[in-house]
Amino acid sequence: MNHLKAIGIKFIVIATILFSILSIFDTASLTEILMISFIVTGAAYLIGDLFILPKYGNFRACLTDFGLAFLSVLLLTFLFMEGDYPRVLISGFAAFFIAISEGLFHIYMKEKVLPDREDETKAIGNHAYLAEFSEEENPKRKDE
Repeated sequence: MNHLKAIGIKFIVIATILFSILSIFDTASLTEILMISFIVTGAAYLIGDLFILPKYGNFRACLTDFGLAFLSVLLLTFLFMEGDYPRVLISGFAAFFIAISEGLFHIYMKEKVLPDREDETKAIGNHAYLAEFSEEENPKRKDE
């Protein structure tokens, strides 16, 4: 259930960004913008949020999301948009704003959706390998 909620939030944010940028040129319909948003959301969630974010952290996940959004929006605008428009510029702006929103979304993912790694090791019972080291003090005897 948490993953569906996260995907829904991500889809709404990406669709809003793409609608704001792509509607400027009046060539992509709402259906096409929603299809592009759906594809970008799915790819970014699987690659950036479920694979990169837990292993490499927020910064690298944001960089990955920027590159992924840039390439996917660029390729999908070639498929859906007709005419001579600055597709690289459009894709760059869209990827920039998507990457900024992803930085905030990753905080939500870490706190609410992704499991905490420390809790998993505690639940497994990994305490068998723990050891405590300390120096022992010898109490002084009265005769010394």
